[in-house]
Amino acid sequence: MTEYKISVIRGDGIGPELTDATIKVLDAVQQEFGLKLKMIEAEAGDICCEKRGVPLPEDSVQKIKDSHACLKGPVGETAADVIVRLRLMFDLYANLRPLKAYPAVDVARPDIDMIFVRENTEDVYKGQEFTIGDDTTICLRVITRGNCERIARKAFETARRRNGKKKVTAIHKANVMRVTDGLFASVCREVAKQYPDIAFNELYVDAASMRLIKEPQDFDVLCTCNMFGDILSDEAAQLIGGLGMAPGANIGENFALFEPIHGSAPNRVGKQTANPLSMILAGKMMLDWLGEKYNDQKCLEAAAAIDEAVVKTLNARNTVPDLGGKTTTIGMAEAIAEALTVKVG
Repeated sequence: MTEYKISVIRGDGIGPELTDATIKVLDAVQQEFGLKLKMIEAEAGDICCEKRGVPLPEDSVQKIKDSHACLKGPVGETAADVIVRLRLMFDLYANLRPLKAYPAVDVARPDIDMIFVRENTEDVYKGQEFTIGDDTTICLRVITRGNCERIARKAFETARRRNGKKKVTAIHKANVMRVTDGLFASVCREVAKQYPDIAFNELYVDAASMRLIKEPQDFDVLCTCNMFGDILSDEAAQLIGGLGMAPGANIGENFALFEPIHGSAPNRVGKQTANPLSMILAGKMMLDWLGEKYNDQKCLEAAAAIDEAVVKTLNARNTVPDLGGKTTTIGMAEAIAEALTVKVG
């Protein structure tokens, strides 16, 4: 039996509470499915910076390098020094953000089921900003053919595997940013020709932001550059019950990091009211990825069981106040763990 080493960044704000909740569910699937997940804590974030002087110490980086995957809670003001650095360091070029309507949640429509496939390593998030003189600032937007090709390919492969509409929508602003977004759009069109079984269309980012509100049920896979994907996926999360319902995966060729897509919500610290599903579902995505990468059927079954247990818990209204219930963050996790009724053998 494979023992998977999982580096864990507990994060800031509500991060430790969400991490505890997620580990509670992962402990349950280990018991039910005979999995072995060795959790290895790696310090990073605001608290770490205050204590050790740096937000991402080298020993934490080494722990992450030595692990099969990383599970990360939300980080506060040092997020750019943690998650952006890790995305670049491990070349986690694809940010996957699935957004679907779950039962017993206040959603815009019950048939929403989309996933953002966002380029994760370039664009303005490269951080190449400069000051000229006293009153002029410049930010460089980096878009390369190679990264456009692999994120477009990831989007079409994702559409092919999903039980969705088999459609990819490329989102850009090539009518204004003719060089950078022009390259992104043209590469998406080139890659689309190699996937005749997948429908393809394009939207300007402003039109996409409107259509996400007007007709979210029409979307399947949305392929975007870095900044647009960050903004639009947060917008779309509000259609399915808020950011607490939104997990994310940062995927590279040989490594992956899983996290909620939201911030650390310092105003909620210690209240045990935060929705844990964003990170629990990120843990589910981690098991899916481990199962596919290592051909481990138990991981795939465990991931499916988490999703089923989430549905059972939502239907039973055993949820935090944000979702209409009266339980706590850890209480909701305990309910999901208890709902994992599949037994080995």
